[in-house]
Amino acid sequence: MTLAAVPPDLLPAGALQPVRPAYGVGSLADLLPSVCAVLGVPGAVDVLGLGDRLAGVSRIGVLLVDGLGAHQVPVAAPYAPVLKDLAAAAAAAAVASGAAAVASGAAAVASGAVALTAGVAALTAGFPSTTPVSLATLGTGARPGEHGILGFTARRPDGRILNHVHWGDDPDPRAWQPLPTRFEAAAAAGVAVTAITRPEFESSGLTIAANRGAAFVGATTGDELAERLIAVLSAATGPALVYAYHPDLDKAGHESGVDSAAWRVAASGVDRLLDRVVHALPPGSALLVVADHGQLNVPPGDRYDMADIPALRQGVTGVAGEPRVRYLYVADGALDDVVSAWRAVLGASAWVLTRDEVIDGGWFGPVSPAHVDRIGDVAVICLDRVIALAGGWDPVAVGRLVAYHGSVTAAEMLVPLLIAR
Repeated sequence: MTLAAVPPDLLPAGALQPVRPAYGVGSLADLLPSVCAVLGVPGAVDVLGLGDRLAGVSRIGVLLVDGLGAHQVPVAAPYAPVLKDLAAAAAAAAVASGAAAVASGAAAVASGAVALTAGVAALTAGFPSTTPVSLATLGTGARPGEHGILGFTARRPDGRILNHVHWGDDPDPRAWQPLPTRFEAAAAAGVAVTAITRPEFESSGLTIAANRGAAFVGATTGDELAERLIAVLSAATGPALVYAYHPDLDKAGHESGVDSAAWRVAASGVDRLLDRVVHALPPGSALLVVADHGQLNVPPGDRYDMADIPALRQGVTGVAGEPRVRYLYVADGALDDVVSAWRAVLGASAWVLTRDEVIDGGWFGPVSPAHVDRIGDVAVICLDRVIALAGGWDPVAVGRLVAYHGSVTAAEMLVPLLIAR
């Protein structure tokens, strides 16, 4: 297997410590309920205390930059001066309002609406810290165990594996993710709601599951995204919510690594997008910048592949999830042996938990009975910089990536919350 050079990602040691999802006080699940409360949607609660920061605002843009974790913001700062300024302003505002919990290193759980880590005002992602889970968590305002999108891939009742990113209409997104979205609630309350993302994502399963209720607008490039975000905000004659999604930084991290030359170019592209939007916001509007997860680079020596280690294959009948949080489905009677084998091989590099253990640990929030079987019989939660590859189950390209995410470290779990008015 040929692997691109793995650059240093400049993470401090504390960024590898575990962080629990701050459901109900400072997570992605709490963002749109708070935004909707500011916009006057009945029943919405401003969990994050955004009202003071957004007083007088009736048009709100929410820009999600895929892969821009709170710990990646300082790494991007030399190539993204607008991002750097927004981060400094958000941190100062959080401290001034008294709403921030200070995360020392990274291990602290946010006990208030906003955590401060690496000098950045931050929320937590849900678990696993991966794109489809986070987009559904943001869009529904619900915890993963409630909305049911519980991994990058998950097993269907018929045994087939569903990739939530490459998902059409099978299974029906409205049945697989049955909760109403916050976009639907806002639209029903008279808010003009729009989602701006890549044209190819229109009518995808994930778009319907996470963004239904929003009018769809396609934008291929960062410049188009900026232009259309400003155009929609400017055209609104009443309360408006505009969600926008930008994927380039995540892609550069996966393929070349955080702080690689390609990643720095992508960070500059994010800054160009921010510069155009921030300096063209119409009166009475605001932009909130968030992410779905962070990333960390994984050296070749920290990659455990089931294809190369027979003990990791024994008793396993199916594999889902992704390399940082691996779901294993096991043969009847093999559960204890599989757990023991994986613990013996990975040691302190992973938590190897049964389904009941990971659910009881509260990582997903409450799990609906209809969603329980989407979690593996065993969940392998990788720590440090370790990944669990599934050669023979996953596409070969999965093992050729440089940066990964999905697990519980602060580098992956903490995402920025930046505000421009």
